Amino acid sequence: MPHMAPHKVVLHRQDLSYLDSGSGPVVLFIHGILGSQRQWAHLVDKMDDDHRVLVPDLFGHGDSAKPLGDYSLSAHAAAMRDLLDHLGIERVTLVGHSLGGGIAMQFFYLFPERVDRLVLVSSGGLGREVNMILRSATLPGAAQVLSVVASAPVVSRFEALGRGASKLGWRPGADLSAVWRGFRTLGDGESRRAFLATTRAVIDIGGQSISAHDHLDSASTIPILVVWGSKDRMIPASHALSVQDALPDCRVEIFEGAGHFPHLDDPERFACTLRDFIASDDEPEEPSAAAE
Repeated sequence: MPHMAPHKVVLHRQDLSYLDSGSGPVVLFIHGILGSQRQWAHLVDKMDDDHRVLVPDLFGHGDSAKPLGDYSLSAHAAAMRDLLDHLGIERVTLVGHSLGGGIAMQFFYLFPERVDRLVLVSSGGLGREVNMILRSATLPGAAQVLSVVASAPVVSRFEALGRGASKLGWRPGADLSAVWRGFRTLGDGESRRAFLATTRAVIDIGGQSISAHDHLDSASTIPILVVWGSKDRMIPASHALSVQDALPDCRVEIFEGAGHFPHLDDPERFACTLRDFIASDDEPEEPSAAAE
């Protein structure tokens, strides 16, 4: 974690937590379902020497409020817009992981004049396929099941098993570690309710219910980087190639051997790839008013 403490801003009477470090062109990082600013925090020191880095906790996640209400992509995108308005920031490079990629694309669709570049990391919204674990959260009774499996006694038992396995040499990978940290937050009712509302806004029992493909043409006005892990078991890497088919000028980087969190599997390569992309000579065109 970086050395600075998160800030808090009240948006629509709800607290939003965010990190804000550095100065220069602004890069806004958006995490995914069950994520938090912690998943991007290691990148702050790699980026804030010549960029201003914003890393919020989405509503319903981390240290931000978990209110009843709208957890759709548009609602999250509007919250990011409100954060930028509060900070007096006009334009950003958006970096979105998983659900955060869907939010980033929705942000660009709604507010294209505010986006310089778009970085999609193992992004949602680019195909129907998604892991059954998330699809199961849309089933009736999921809230009751979660209240049991995420309870303190069950979590403690799993952690004891993990400690025992680690003594035998087992080490969890980046995917399991990140998912487990998120799962541990579901012990309280507010977090479970927000998780289910967020998941059900973009996923049904058949898979992802929101697709960005109808709007990808509008993204041809800005440089786009797509990063994926070749061994992503949450959302298949074939979705990255579907973006390349629709937008041949976009840049696609497949991290061999990485899973759903390539920025955690290979943080040095990810940071270098991101910095190189932002520093590229491709000048974004001024987008027209929001696509209609």
